[in-house]
Amino acid sequence: MTLELVDVSMDYGLRGREKRALDGVNITVSPREFLCVVGASGSGKSTLLSLVAGLTTPTSGVITIDGRPITGPGPDRGLVFQTGSLYPWRTVERNVAFGLELLDLDAAERRRRVDWYLAETGLADVRRSLPRQLSGGQQQRAAIARALVCEPDVLLLDEPFGALDVQTKEDMQLLIRQIWRDTGTTVLMVTHDVEEAVFLGTRVVVLASDPGRVAADLRIPLAEDRTLATKRSPAFLELRASVEDLVRAQHRSGVAR
Repeated sequence: MTLELVDVSMDYGLRGREKRALDGVNITVSPREFLCVVGASGSGKSTLLSLVAGLTTPTSGVITIDGRPITGPGPDRGLVFQTGSLYPWRTVERNVAFGLELLDLDAAERRRRVDWYLAETGLADVRRSLPRQLSGGQQQRAAIARALVCEPDVLLLDEPFGALDVQTKEDMQLLIRQIWRDTGTTVLMVTHDVEEAVFLGTRVVVLASDPGRVAADLRIPLAEDRTLATKRSPAFLELRASVEDLVRAQHRSGVAR
């Protein structure tokens, strides 16, 4: 699976005028990559993810998966937002199973997938709980399991840990990397948190602001097996500082204009 954005631009109408949110974005995401996109406010991070999800259509350019243009939402892409957006009347198990109801699978395969992803996300013991009975971290685990149970080609993450406390956020970072390693799913994540992007990503794309465009595309040469101790290593601290400097420089450039 290769996800490709070619010369993608996006304009919005704002107070009777056109505002360009993204301008000529070119990004290729290879199979099994974990690509993190960072940038200051106004860099179009969430717009980019919305376009890849098929929730909106670019003003110009094309987005493809294995050469097939994206024309709307589809089961080849799983999406997780900042809040879990679980159905409050469904149990955890039934929330996770929701997407499978739209697929042509027999009952045994549905049960197998639900059981596996509940176990993978550490939710097997609360499978019959309602969302209101869960912690914030558990709700995000359920949202991730629901997105993955259909086994999409790409998992799209829109600031998924931004509303969590620091401890829970770090636990979720470790979890999503473990899931990525276990499933081999390609991940495209947008985040404002540079430390998170460097810790999670195999690549980090920095977007400039007003309009959003690719300012830097960096490989992250850290070991695949990362722990929280990785964040204290000299190599990590140097990479984080470099990306922070890039984001800050692009933000200042945007403000100056």
